[in-house]
Amino acid sequence: QVQLVESGGGLVQPGGSLRLSCEASGSGASFTAMGWYRQVPGKQRELAAGIINGVGTNYASSVKGRFTISRDNAKNTVYLQMNSLKPEDTAVYYCFFSRATNYWWGQGTQVTVSS
Repeated sequence: QVQLVESGGGLVQPGGSLRLSCEASGSGASFTAMGWYRQVPGKQRELAAGIINGVGTNYASSVKGRFTISRDNAKNTVYLQMNSLKPEDTAVYYCFFSRATNYWWGQGTQVTVSS
């Protein structure tokens, strides 16, 4: 069984930065994809950034140039560096890891961008 633990959310002023981390526990074959979704109350969850092994990374158009996703395979950890944050980035951020058709989700971490 895979469990994910997120950290790094919080309150930041517009223009500030935050770094989210998500560590996956459990053994098994390598994960095929990992990344971050975000959700605002009343709206659908949207992909913020993702990594597909052997393919590359992808970002929502609204975060390109400001967010950077990275991973540490040895630690089964994925990171999301968020710079130049805007109030519209305020959301609950959920990490995910996947292997074949199986998906695992983090508990969610709140990111609030406000002055």
